[in-house]
Amino acid sequence: MEKYHLAQMNIAQAKDSMESETMRGFVEQLDTINALADNASGFVWRLQTEEGDATSIQAFDDPMLIVNMSVWIDVESLKNFVYRSNHVDLIRDRDAWFDKIKSAHQVLWWVPVGHIPSVNEGKEKLFALHEQGPTSNAFTFAKPFPKPE
Repeated sequence: MEKYHLAQMNIAQAKDSMESETMRGFVEQLDTINALADNASGFVWRLQTEEGDATSIQAFDDPMLIVNMSVWIDVESLKNFVYRSNHVDLIRDRDAWFDKIKSAHQVLWWVPVGHIPSVNEGKEKLFALHEQGPTSNAFTFAKPFPKPE
């Protein structure tokens, strides 16, 4: 029986408010992409408001910095969703909606099965990755760490 799941947080610097014409192409795809995640193999949970997405959750002082968090059964499940589903279209077109972030913008970490990570937990993991680089505490797709024993 699995003891750990994979949590992830990523942030993006929006070019404008979610109501703007600039962000319309991104916002119009949110329901479809979120449904794709909800039904993806290995999906466990995602951060969302009653509206069904997380774009209105202000986790940082900058209101244009949006946050996304989710939990998956393992790295491969998340990687399949991110890079081998229609989600990849958002990645391809991201420069139209988001400015580049020079520091760490995505972090992965292991959580006990049943644990729902908080936004503050995700921010702490992102900060740890930025300060220490990839470790078993906070890592990336490029340098993943195995599930704890």
